[in-house]
Amino acid sequence: MPRSRKLPGTVEDIESSFYDAIRRADIDALMALWADDEDIVCVHPGAPRLVGHAAIRASWEAIFERGGVHIHVRQVHVLQNMMTVIHNVIEEIDRDDVRQQDLHVVATNIYVQTHQGWRIAVHHASVAPGALHGNHAAGSILH
Repeated sequence: MPRSRKLPGTVEDIESSFYDAIRRADIDALMALWADDEDIVCVHPGAPRLVGHAAIRASWEAIFERGGVHIHVRQVHVLQNMMTVIHNVIEEIDRDDVRQQDLHVVATNIYVQTHQGWRIAVHHASVAPGALHGNHAAGSILH
């Protein structure tokens, strides 16, 4: 699914455009942010791994049938080198039904530097129900 359009900006610009496209339910804008590689991966919360443009596009089209999703990104943790940037974020999902519990999603967005600029290679998200926990210091020892 080649695209010749170069997207301007930084990884942060691409990530902002990603969540904006989700909010607007704009499938074309969303898919333009992904790398041309057919090995791109998307995992929605509680769903199987999707590989390639066709599978990822179909999943977002199904999500967008109900309209856009309002996601607020919190607690960005960044790892990077010259060709790859990884953002691990907490996504706060706006819920229309106030009777539902708070929903937070832990997501990892991996960006790769391509000849067309930064593009998304992986979006992997999982549900983390309950209250949003504070940011843990980088370098904390877990064991």
